Amino acid sequence: MTAIDAYHLPGLREGDVARWNIREYGGGEVRLRVPVLEPPVLEAVVERLRVARANYLEARPVGDVVRAIDLAARRLADRGDPRRELAERALPAVTGYSPPMVRLVLDRMAADWTEPALASLLRSEFGDPAVLDTFRPRPGGNGRDRVRAFGPALAFHVFAGNVPGVAVTSLVRSLLVKAATLGKTASGDPLLPALFARTLAEVDPELGECIAVTYWPGGSAELEEIALRAAETVVVYGGEEAVAGVRARTPAGTRLVVHGPRISLVALARESLAADRAPRVAEEVALAAAIFDQQGCVSPHLVYAERGGDVPPEDFAGLLAKAMEGVERELPRGRISAAEAAAIQQLRGAAEWRALGGQDVRLLASEGTEYTVLYEADPAFAASCLNRVVRVKPIDSLDAIVQELAPYAAFLQTVGVDAPMARRLDLAERLGRVGVSRVTTLERMPWPPPDWHHDGQEPLRELVRWVDLEG
Repeated sequence: MTAIDAYHLPGLREGDVARWNIREYGGGEVRLRVPVLEPPVLEAVVERLRVARANYLEARPVGDVVRAIDLAARRLADRGDPRRELAERALPAVTGYSPPMVRLVLDRMAADWTEPALASLLRSEFGDPAVLDTFRPRPGGNGRDRVRAFGPALAFHVFAGNVPGVAVTSLVRSLLVKAATLGKTASGDPLLPALFARTLAEVDPELGECIAVTYWPGGSAELEEIALRAAETVVVYGGEEAVAGVRARTPAGTRLVVHGPRISLVALARESLAADRAPRVAEEVALAAAIFDQQGCVSPHLVYAERGGDVPPEDFAGLLAKAMEGVERELPRGRISAAEAAAIQQLRGAAEWRALGGQDVRLLASEGTEYTVLYEADPAFAASCLNRVVRVKPIDSLDAIVQELAPYAAFLQTVGVDAPMARRLDLAERLGRVGVSRVTTLERMPWPPPDWHHDGQEPLRELVRWVDLEG
């Protein structure tokens, strides 16, 4: 079986690599190949990226960059394209996601990398995207002052591997601000970012010279030191330990952009639990929890259901379990590890013991570990162990959610709210004060728009520095 090259390193020759790391996924179904880099080779890659940026990207109109990315995105979205076919064949084995999930994620995320989506993102953050090309009149200024945005000469990205496509979005953002870009992929998904970079290099060889993507094992101190020392901006995704490690090694003065662990949840008003509406709401919650197999930062861990509707929260838990059973048929959960399966069984066992001890706890679950719904009368916030495990908790008033969430402010991200508009606006105000950065509908919960404020920040503006030209 021929190994798939899961890297894109412009200028790298076979003779530059003494050893190759070839890993098998899915019981040998797919083999990936990445170079085992020596420090001098990575230093040469970094220098080549810098030269390429100066030659091909620094003075290139941002509109041209958008159009090149669009061409690559459309290839990955085209189910008849060989690169898309390769992704559909290999990613289930590599990532553990089911084939239907891989197809859905590729379709939805590739749409975020097309020209209309990227043009909307640029307008949202800069108003006049030409500030990335030249000095432009300052908005609201005196007509004489001008401003210009400059991206970093080199951005180094450290990716997590839990959600396919997130790494590609990060690479795209970096290229939009005209940064030479080096991406270190995660063991959970070393393939899709490399496929994107290779596709981009095919549709636009000059832009392909400005991006490098590869995997090396965590803890490769010499390689990481080279990348961290060379970068003007470092972008890191991952858990607390991974983020802390990168933060500790990033040189003083280097901009560090962190996307650490985040928790999301659902809030349902009593109006959402009307008899004729609750089943549809349950289907939307089930789908939101199933997409990315609950691995995404936007995936709901729990549902706060307000008392006083036609359907009591404990009955809504039953509707949710039924809906999750239906989603499992259409969008099967992917492969999980023995440790993940054990965590689910441990959570279920603990719930059964609590119920036997007289606590108001009810377990509704599949025969296997495919989905788990846990109704708990205790409203205290508690995260799930992921892989389609959702807690349902009753609450007397939507306003009371805020006090339950306050201790977890640093980790909050998305809340999917189903409520009448006036109540939704009021709750959004309260959630924003406690640390939530995104309030959305249940349907849109798994799919943030390209121009969302990622973790409460503007993802392009946090990569650039500004220069003012006065008078």
